[in-house]
Amino acid sequence: MKQKIKVLVVDDSALVRQTLIELLSSDPGIEVIGAAGDPYAAVERMKEIVPDVITLDVEMPRMDGLTFLRKIMAQHPIPVIICSTLTEQGAETTLKALEYGAVEIIQKPKVGTKKFFEESRIRICDAVKAAASAKLRVYTPVTVRPKLTADAVIPMSHQPKAMVKTTEKVVVVGASTGGTEALRVLLEALPMDCPAIAVVQHMPENFTAAFSKRLDGICRITVREAQDGDTMLRGQALIAPGNRHMLLKRSGARYYVEVKDGPLVSRHRPSVDVLFRSAARYAGANTVGVIMTGMGDDGAKGMREMFDAGAHTVAQDEQSCVVFGMPNEAIKLGGVRKVMPLGNLAGEILRMG
Repeated sequence: MKQKIKVLVVDDSALVRQTLIELLSSDPGIEVIGAAGDPYAAVERMKEIVPDVITLDVEMPRMDGLTFLRKIMAQHPIPVIICSTLTEQGAETTLKALEYGAVEIIQKPKVGTKKFFEESRIRICDAVKAAASAKLRVYTPVTVRPKLTADAVIPMSHQPKAMVKTTEKVVVVGASTGGTEALRVLLEALPMDCPAIAVVQHMPENFTAAFSKRLDGICRITVREAQDGDTMLRGQALIAPGNRHMLLKRSGARYYVEVKDGPLVSRHRPSVDVLFRSAARYAGANTVGVIMTGMGDDGAKGMREMFDAGAHTVAQDEQSCVVFGMPNEAIKLGGVRKVMPLGNLAGEILRMG
């Protein structure tokens, strides 16, 4: 028997606490050991039992979530997932939590349709498992429902549509848990004339806009949240909007992105598999594919498709990953040509681009 992941829920809303408890308790691999309305109550609960993972609200009475997070990381580091509302102002504050050591950001659950509730359950439970894995705890995820592949958004086709190999390359990047910091390191190292880049980072909607703006302020290249129809340009990275899939497309010699709705693919929206499959189809050997830190297998099949189409495919190595799940699955599937540390990825992109 695998030991259950012990979770402490910290939120000042009784309704949110109850909803999170219900969502998390539905997974047989997770045990909610308690709920607290503020950090002081959380500390009292932690004196009785230390959780494996904490879900934490940002705005709370008596002590705000960021202050509590800093104290946790300084005194007794525990994987923390920030549970936030989807507002632009909240996004700016929540992104600071990633700098302070939070592992993930999830959307605060709310009353909605059955589909919304089910997607929230999948995302929240997966975030807890990823956070636990980031502390090197061994855990086998429980399959809660059939996992859709990229077929749900972009059907498999054996008819090649990519141009023959040219000198102009495009770069596609996929990341999840730990990816916000890893992407900062990667993009900050790139010069203004680097190849065009499309990025899928698993992150809730609205947060991707704030994340892109933050990266744009510190990188030499332009970084922004993608909009449907945006042209892929040298010296620019387009970040897939949260809760929307992003595909690479081609019109003549112009590469552009398509942003669209669709079901969860490989348990995510946006999905790395969707981006990678579209790159295999429309760019083929003109693609440089990079898969980075993250839990699960999103991107593994798509990277193999890029590999088979002649793309240059690279995975971040285990030592520099927060969670080695996604790169490892891509390696096991045979779709990776090179494995290297995070610090070497930018150089490899420039060498191939």
